[in-house]
Amino acid sequence: MDALHPRLLVSRFTDCFRFYDAVLTAPIGATRAIGSESGPYAHWDADGQRVLVLFDRGAMAAVAGTAGLPGEAPPAQDRSMFVCRVADVDAGLAHCLEHGASPVAGACGRPCWGPTLRTAHVRDPEGHLIELQSY
Repeated sequence: MDALHPRLLVSRFTDCFRFYDAVLTAPIGATRAIGSESGPYAHWDADGQRVLVLFDRGAMAAVAGTAGLPGEAPPAQDRSMFVCRVADVDAGLAHCLEHGASPVAGACGRPCWGPTLRTAHVRDPEGHLIELQSY
């Protein structure tokens, strides 16, 4: 059985698929287990555990009976974040940016969060907040 894992519901499935297919494999060593850029579902695993699932937002709305609700809310503070442990935050940040991420906060030490913690923050093609971290 897989441990708990994030499932991102995305409207721009192809763009998000291409982004995560590129950035999950190199920096964190995940492999795509199922799916293609045509959607509506894909997931990546590492060490026998699910790392991330992408699911088309419209397909999930049809299942949940919420297709008639508005698809977008006004801008607000983030409500979730996908955290990825990487060996090298600077290299991970560069890799994400090369594959379409938008920068949020550059790589820096965060000693108040952990004595040797380094982080960087980016957004995927659909705007989900991602933290790259190393200890």
